[in-house]
Amino acid sequence: MTSPLFLGIDTGGTYTDAVLYSETEGVLASAKSLTTRHDLAIGVSGAVETVLAEIRGAVKRIRLVSLSTTLATNALVEGQGGRAGLVMIGFGPGDLARDGLAEALGTDPVIYLAGGHNVHGNETPLDLAPLEAQLDSLAEQVSAVAIAGYFAVRNPAHEIAVRDLIRDRTSLPVTCSHDLSSRLGGPRRALTTLLNARLISMVARLIDATSGYLSGRGIDAPLMVVRGDGALISAAEALARPIETILSGPAASLVGARHLTGLDNAVVADIGGTTTDVAVLDGGQPRLDSEGATVGRYRTMVEAVAMHTFGLGGDSELRLDEGGFEAGLTLGPRRLMPLSLAAHLWPDPVLAGLERQAQASFAGRYDGRLVLRTGLPQALAAGLTAQEAALYQRITLEPQTLDTVLTGTSQRATLDRLISRGLVLIAGFTPSDAMHVLGRQAQWNADAARLGAEIFARRKAGSGRAVAQSPAELAQMVSRRLTRQSAEAVLTALIADQGITGIDVARSVFIDRALDRTPGLVRFSLKPDRPLVALGASAPVHYPAIADMLDIESFVPVHAGVANAVGAVVGQVRETVTVFVTEPDEGRYAVNGGGEHQIFRSRDDAFARARELAVSEARQAALRSGAEHPGVALGEHVDMPVIEGLEKFIEARFVAVASGRPRVAGR
Repeated sequence: MTSPLFLGIDTGGTYTDAVLYSETEGVLASAKSLTTRHDLAIGVSGAVETVLAEIRGAVKRIRLVSLSTTLATNALVEGQGGRAGLVMIGFGPGDLARDGLAEALGTDPVIYLAGGHNVHGNETPLDLAPLEAQLDSLAEQVSAVAIAGYFAVRNPAHEIAVRDLIRDRTSLPVTCSHDLSSRLGGPRRALTTLLNARLISMVARLIDATSGYLSGRGIDAPLMVVRGDGALISAAEALARPIETILSGPAASLVGARHLTGLDNAVVADIGGTTTDVAVLDGGQPRLDSEGATVGRYRTMVEAVAMHTFGLGGDSELRLDEGGFEAGLTLGPRRLMPLSLAAHLWPDPVLAGLERQAQASFAGRYDGRLVLRTGLPQALAAGLTAQEAALYQRITLEPQTLDTVLTGTSQRATLDRLISRGLVLIAGFTPSDAMHVLGRQAQWNADAARLGAEIFARRKAGSGRAVAQSPAELAQMVSRRLTRQSAEAVLTALIADQGITGIDVARSVFIDRALDRTPGLVRFSLKPDRPLVALGASAPVHYPAIADMLDIESFVPVHAGVANAVGAVVGQVRETVTVFVTEPDEGRYAVNGGGEHQIFRSRDDAFARARELAVSEARQAALRSGAEHPGVALGEHVDMPVIEGLEKFIEARFVAVASGRPRVAGR
């Protein structure tokens, strides 16, 4: 008999990967295809069709499909996402100043409603009138709505009422904060909910594209998605809680690294097109961030691997510090489309534009840059200003040189806003182009890479000298810069995980001398305490030099380029539910959590109901997330200090964790 197959898919910013995996035989086939942002199904089908062609009768043997992605992570790192409205219940404008909420909100609309609850779940009356007055206009301005209520984790009734009103009156997707976190801290929970709402359309496009392709191909198997803590959830749950897929790709890479190497203790660094993700394996398990995942500028309430994400990858923007006497190069954090890739897809306009600029007598400020639409549906361009709409109209799906699109300096800020919305992409010189110039990569158009290097190399440093004397020299400089920034990223992550503060790795003289191995009367050195596992398609190209700089043993697994897709199919479903018991008045005990608010006269009865509710809700959550036969473990913590010889009950927490392997077709 032939063994059942699991199909793993990872959709990243540049590549979509696919693997066919057997529990008895391991990875049987793997492939890559370019991620096609305008129609994600093209990239998915390109990778999957390649692996299907390698295994006879594979379609009928597939029993499970699992998907990981860096799209949500990349969107937050790059400040992208759809326009969302925020409804704050029981909060005021002053609360926007906390936890970066005002910065994240930007110009998106916010509506304040009277209402909310206290720590015991008792309500302040809810006033829906301000929302009702703005609902019709809100539906025209945003693509989703986030709802955050005061102490909603203790009583979600007001969030549910607002959600139901919005669903009755509009077709907008709605996210409630109590569905995402059971932790206190209203403004950060509101921030998490707002980001979730922004990501709904993006993750929905990926799941819809994948589901549509699988259905059309006759692959009838459950579709799972990797969560940020490495656990699996059903596609339906991921659509409702897309924020949980932040760090999905990096979490899958950790699971994949452990599976591919067998190492229990390691530093795992995954270099992609947009980001480098660094995390630690301890005892075979990824460390989790107890405070909530930090991605880009935002600290969320999403439990995820303790992953440190840096805006550094093969597609990172190359920037010149024009104020310095010597040419100072920096990479990231913004992602560009590599010129070699742009010319691979559109050879005629890209090469013609670059050749014109390379032959010009004087360098222009926008030379070596092209602009194009990402191809997102027109509905996601809702809420553009007149200036943004006019510029967006001029930009096409085919790349144009930036100097022919921008007609004034003021339009640069307008362009940046279109980029931040994910509607527009810039093509420019990147490390991937440098590798094409040096002959270390060859999958795209090397002529465009050389032209881009030639254009960038003639830019002037503060001394008046050209940045480099040749395309090859510039490419070597970029390679060295990537090595150095990557080494600094690994060290930054490890120092942070160690709990050490006050060290800026990029500015420390001691670390600089250690990495450069500077001779002197006092020589500094450093060495991580565990080996480095390097993942990503370009890991074999970059990480030998990075490991050498860090003086660390390194491993690049055979399937390093598709480790995320491997991790996607070997994970487990895991759901956690927390139920609280408090004493609002003497002899009255409130049970809050799992969507319920109940009052009991007996503490024992309250505890019994809390245990029952936590276990039941965790099991149901695991079943909704696709677990087959979830087991449940229950933990309890009662905060009851002794004060002046008497016990004082403060709070009890009952935490149920349900876990199990996902359901597979035909079993």
